[in-house]
Amino acid sequence: MSYQPRLKTKFEESIKTNLKEKFGYTSTMQIPRITKICLNQGLGDAVADKKLIENAVTEMSNIAGQKAVATKSKKDVSNFKLRKGVPIGARVTLRGERMYEFLDRLVSVSLPRVRDFQGLKTTGFDGRGNYSFGVTEQIIFPEIVIDKVSKINGMDITFVTTATSDEECRELLKEFGIPFSKQ
Repeated sequence: MSYQPRLKTKFEESIKTNLKEKFGYTSTMQIPRITKICLNQGLGDAVADKKLIENAVTEMSNIAGQKAVATKSKKDVSNFKLRKGVPIGARVTLRGERMYEFLDRLVSVSLPRVRDFQGLKTTGFDGRGNYSFGVTEQIIFPEIVIDKVSKINGMDITFVTTATSDEECRELLKEFGIPFSKQ
């Protein structure tokens, strides 16, 4: 038998049945699932210092376990001394087994390392079954060596699901172990 991530196995064995019972789905294809996780890091200071982009791409690649790419500006903005095509961020999209591995590390290791953590806010749902939240420091991830960090940056993490409503998405993410705050 080949390797399967822990959360993927959990999804197949228990989460699917729990969601099917809760929402009364008639077909297994109606059960929502996570399709991808997108990590994005915007670096406005990178206009002046090109080394920041290289460091960000390296750190994002270490966190995700997959090569990150630099994002380039789409237009000129003179107030920010920004030219079209200049790298100003880094991003990576995770799917399949890497996505489940990252989700496992996020829930079990990284989020508990956040200072004064009270749970994730429930305001990050977009109405179409996707959820986004921000992390203020990249050093919560165990893959980052604090001594080698030149600048502390935050990042946005987005869960894209097949859920049709915020309620379905919230229940799906709760089943995976995402801690939401009790507001």
